[in-house]
Amino acid sequence: MATMESLIGLVNKIQRACTVLGDHGGEGLSLWEALPTVAVVGGQSSGKSSVLESVVGRDFLPRGSGIVTRRPLVLQLHKTESGTEYAEFLHAPKRKMSDFAAVRKEIADETDRITGKTKAISNIPIHLSIYSPNVVNLTLIDLPGLTKVAVEGQQESIVEDIENMVRSYVEKPNCIILAISPANQDIATSDAIKLAREVDPSGERTFGVLTKLDLMDQGTNALDVLEGRAYRLQHPWVGIVNRSQADINKNVDINFARRKEREYFEHSPEYSHLSHKMGSEYLAKLLSQHMEVVIRQKIPSIIALINKTIDEINAELDRIGRPIAADGGAQLYTILDLCRAFDKVFKEHLDGGRQGGDRIYGVFDHQLPAAMKKLPLDRHLSTSNVRKVVSEADGYQPHLIAPEQGIRRLIDGSLGYFKGPAEATVDAVHLILKELVRKSIAATLELKRFPSLQSDIAASANNSLERFRDDSRKTVLRLVEMESTYLTVEFFRKLQLEPEKNTGNQPASNSDRYTDNHLKRIGSNVSAYVGMVCDTLKNSIPKAVVHCQVREAKRALLNNFYVQIGKREKEQLSAMLDEDPALMSKRESLAKRLQLYKTARDDIDAVAWNR
Repeated sequence: MATMESLIGLVNKIQRACTVLGDHGGEGLSLWEALPTVAVVGGQSSGKSSVLESVVGRDFLPRGSGIVTRRPLVLQLHKTESGTEYAEFLHAPKRKMSDFAAVRKEIADETDRITGKTKAISNIPIHLSIYSPNVVNLTLIDLPGLTKVAVEGQQESIVEDIENMVRSYVEKPNCIILAISPANQDIATSDAIKLAREVDPSGERTFGVLTKLDLMDQGTNALDVLEGRAYRLQHPWVGIVNRSQADINKNVDINFARRKEREYFEHSPEYSHLSHKMGSEYLAKLLSQHMEVVIRQKIPSIIALINKTIDEINAELDRIGRPIAADGGAQLYTILDLCRAFDKVFKEHLDGGRQGGDRIYGVFDHQLPAAMKKLPLDRHLSTSNVRKVVSEADGYQPHLIAPEQGIRRLIDGSLGYFKGPAEATVDAVHLILKELVRKSIAATLELKRFPSLQSDIAASANNSLERFRDDSRKTVLRLVEMESTYLTVEFFRKLQLEPEKNTGNQPASNSDRYTDNHLKRIGSNVSAYVGMVCDTLKNSIPKAVVHCQVREAKRALLNNFYVQIGKREKEQLSAMLDEDPALMSKRESLAKRLQLYKTARDDIDAVAWNR
């Protein structure tokens, strides 16, 4: 079976990698939160700092009166084989610090960087790793000391803010609570025990630590607490004797302080029988042993979480797209494949699989007829205008039978009005097609990662639509002009027979040529002819627009684009596949997380089950 040190050391290594990658929070349970950690909880001046320094064997934490720990300190201890000891901060990863006085100053400076030189607190943690052959593999979180009142310079909410911050750590099910209580105070008033009891009522995650045993009043002792009679926990209480303030002021070596601590318990009349279960060295070993037990218990759930996360990361990478190959052939293939994906979405919009194509039918069925209905034909074919046009067409010689030239001019003038609705129909369909191009690009998930290619496709597609619009405009105008160029002969024959029916086969005299009734009859006949042409154009204009614009857009929207990219060099193709930097950063981050989780899974399997 794997050694305790290798298993806990692996967890530390994984937690460190999670921290570097920022994978220690967010939605759901992160790998960081799934792995056990030890949160150090206690009231202000309860001796938390001294306990931590005793466990590490180094004097490295800031000290002072009042609230000193104003940001969580995530402390990862890594046991090494070599004799070199050094510390490394996450915010300065390439700076190995062997001077622990400098480590203390860096913690204070980094705290002030966020909170300022005030007594304010922040929940943004400081991450510190210490590598030493004299430590056990552990992850400890030093939290601000609990307090009951705000002092001068602190916000009134400081008491609640600190408790909420501490609670956010200790309420997690994988957090081991190291509850620090001073022995010279009543255990019933311990802030740490009170909070631990609320979040861990069974006590299975709580370790009680009693500090300042040497400072108790003469004739008193803490045996009721240490032996579990005053307040019972599932795990044994551990007594600690911290360095005195005088020792700290004299810079007494912590290793020397450890020896004094051992001697205190060994020679104490009250605690000698418990000496083998007291002291900071025993506490470190006890936590490390418990961590191994917890880790082994949680290996199945940790592996399940890792596998679930790997599947989620792979799905997300598939969604945003995998990296593109570097060679030109693969890049060209990728571009063509992306174009086909866009073209598929565009055709779905037109053919009814997606919204949009129905708007084109709306142009034909509503907009075009409405525009034709609004044409000023009544004014153009009014009696006064008919008289004017016919008279001008007759000139000095009045027409003999029927005013053919006048009628032609009236028809030409009337049909000329149809050019406006015809061109408006072309433009309306053009705008719809442009909008469908934009929507199709946005709806093509594969294109989202390539903003440059999106722009190139949009520009090429819009250029094609411009050409299709020009062809369509020429065609519909030609349809109108065709109606003006050749009139249906039966219409003129009808005009010849009309006077005979109305006048009993008596031809009208020249004096009747310009009467209102005669002119109204001409206007009525021209209106009937124009109405017939109008019905024809209502059918032929949509056919022309569909043939020249919609059909061509479905058939050849990107044909010119395909010709252009076939001539481009590798560098140009690479530029087209230039991704959004934010997306590239996200893919890189996902790839690193994926590698982290795969490595973690393999390492946990190898270490946990290797015999």
